[in-house]
Amino acid sequence: MELRKDPLTRSWVLTGDDLPEGPSRPATDCRLCPGASDRLQQISSRPPIAGLGGPWSARAIVHPSAVYHIEGTPERRGEGLYDRMPTLGAHEVLVENPRHDRPLWKADDGEIEQFLLLAAQRIQDLKGDARFRYISVFKNYGAGSGQEFEHPNSELAATTFIPRRVLYELRAGLDYFKQKERCVFCDILAQEMRGGQRVIEIRGDYLALCPYATRVPYETWILPRTHDSAFEHAALSPSAKLRELGGLIRRTLQRLRTVTEPFHLVLHTSPNHLHQSASLGYWKTLDQDYHWHVEILPILAAKAKSYTFKEVYYSPVSPETAAKRLREAQIEI
Repeated sequence: MELRKDPLTRSWVLTGDDLPEGPSRPATDCRLCPGASDRLQQISSRPPIAGLGGPWSARAIVHPSAVYHIEGTPERRGEGLYDRMPTLGAHEVLVENPRHDRPLWKADDGEIEQFLLLAAQRIQDLKGDARFRYISVFKNYGAGSGQEFEHPNSELAATTFIPRRVLYELRAGLDYFKQKERCVFCDILAQEMRGGQRVIEIRGDYLALCPYATRVPYETWILPRTHDSAFEHAALSPSAKLRELGGLIRRTLQRLRTVTEPFHLVLHTSPNHLHQSASLGYWKTLDQDYHWHVEILPILAAKAKSYTFKEVYYSPVSPETAAKRLREAQIEI
């Protein structure tokens, strides 16, 4: 596998001949459960929660089929007008819970808190490597999502480039700040809280909403009401209230599961300050103009005729209707 840059969109794509590694494993053999026969390379773990059992509460391991690899240098090579580079980076599995039957929407808030702390610690650690520009944390769940393991897990990827969607946000945030000297995300929060139509739930310092211009039906964002550009900074601060965030994630996923089960979940946080680019001008006010958040994109099979229509996102459910249905959904307390 290697990374190639699209000269039109300027996005990096992974490509190559990704061949299967051998016979498939028995469905009953979970390699992420404690005590599994596989000797997976553990990077970090959180201590067990008293009374819940298990050797750890959450742990990070090297992905068994990693697409990014820690060894090497980010050497970009030219091939005419095209650019390519090796898949330098890190690829980890963040095991959310030692119990196989405790996905995020069934776990308690304390269990989710430990997973969030693990994610923050891994981001902070990898940002200490100046080779990496961005650390992504994401979760794929259900049919058509690209889910790899049944055991509750998310994935982490450290890359030598910034994903295109985040790059768009960084540029837009900078442009807005230049005009108004305010964070666009903070202004979105203020307006949505005043109107209330697209707000799903407020839990302590965090808010879940359906964004004004949804890309897919029931798209949901979770944002902190207190400004911070970096998730790891906010999560590891003494004033962090990660149980509130864990509870809101749990309840939001329960609401979404009344509509559909599969989804993509992505954490958007600031890029690595140690790898600043002279050609990209979003660094000077980054801490003021960017705002970390979680984006959840449900996958609705019935709406799969296309989420894009002539290169424009297509959502047949308005965010106002989606937020109303999700607010009224019957969920566990």
